[in-house]
Amino acid sequence: MISEKMQPMIKNNSAIRAMFEEGKKMAAIYGAENVYDFSLGNPNVPAPECVKQAIVDILNEEDPVMVHGYMSNTGFEDVRRAIADNLNKRFGTTFSQDNLIMTVGAASGINVVLKTILNPGDEVLTFAPFFVEYGSYVRNYDGNLVIVSPNTVDFQPNLKEFEEKITEKTKAVIINTPNNPTGVVYSQETIEALASILEKKSAQLGTDIVLISDEPYRELAYDGVKVPFITKFYKNTIIVYSYSKSLSLAGERIGYIVIPDEMTDSKDVYTAASIANRVMGSVNAPSLIQRAVMRCVDATTDISIYDKNRNLLYNSLKEYGYECIKPEGAFYLFVKIMGDDEAGFCEICKKHHILVVPGSSFFCPGYVRISYCVTYEQIERSLPAFQAVAQEFLK
Repeated sequence: MISEKMQPMIKNNSAIRAMFEEGKKMAAIYGAENVYDFSLGNPNVPAPECVKQAIVDILNEEDPVMVHGYMSNTGFEDVRRAIADNLNKRFGTTFSQDNLIMTVGAASGINVVLKTILNPGDEVLTFAPFFVEYGSYVRNYDGNLVIVSPNTVDFQPNLKEFEEKITEKTKAVIINTPNNPTGVVYSQETIEALASILEKKSAQLGTDIVLISDEPYRELAYDGVKVPFITKFYKNTIIVYSYSKSLSLAGERIGYIVIPDEMTDSKDVYTAASIANRVMGSVNAPSLIQRAVMRCVDATTDISIYDKNRNLLYNSLKEYGYECIKPEGAFYLFVKIMGDDEAGFCEICKKHHILVVPGSSFFCPGYVRISYCVTYEQIERSLPAFQAVAQEFLK
């Protein structure tokens, strides 16, 4: 009954979701306050008040036929124009509404892009560690994901191996900065070097390689760190964005893609992407939340809450003897396991009611991801448990 393409996905169902479900079971046994679930990147900071007010105002003020009806597959024109104007103001770009397509979050956006550009057998490169669903998205369109090994010194991309793995089959590259799971922000020097490699290899191979920049964490950067805006460095870039984290709207599934005019065959790519948005079944992004984000285009969640969590957890874990780099963005710590058994380490964490995601889920074994988008109080309650885990290895 199940298709051959789905069978391996059932066997390798997301470890992140599995941990999340395990957490619910443990909470029922031990009490939610005694289980420290750091598995899921589900924002705990409330959406800005302007989002709630925007929805109320839209329902009271705007034409209900428009608010709840169909629109262009690319989304409302005034919504796209407002977002383009915001990007231009912030990043010195020159986008118009005709460069943007509203999507059902970043996941749908990536799928739209891949459906638009991939032929069977095309290769898509990405840098480990990476969000595990990239592989599924690429396989949806009969492409092959090619993984570049992690650089565990600072988790900037391994550009030497990257250049070696580009072939005549390479159609696209996916990057994610600020990064899930490491929290690393790719530096401008890294982006410039990556762009230079892509330009050189594209010229050598006589192809156009698309750089897909997956950016749900763009606004979550700390300590004054700047996140480079990728279209300024490489013309064949497509931006994929989500409001799931910047406005804490993970469940509303709203985002957009940007296809710059400078891109090769940009008008054809844009048209094809708008068709892909329709034929994949989304038809268009949700109408009410499109109109809401237009009214909140300058808003963000209060990331000082995540920053406070970051500092408490990072400083405490370092004090207990854990190894990890301090994240510059997103809301994750990527922590080196103690000992040499990743599964065993995760089980010991679970014994102390801590739920973390193994690094092998991100194709970087020997680490665990800890999502600190939880309450400060949960982190405080969890610290003795983290300390107890460390003591089991350090005694």
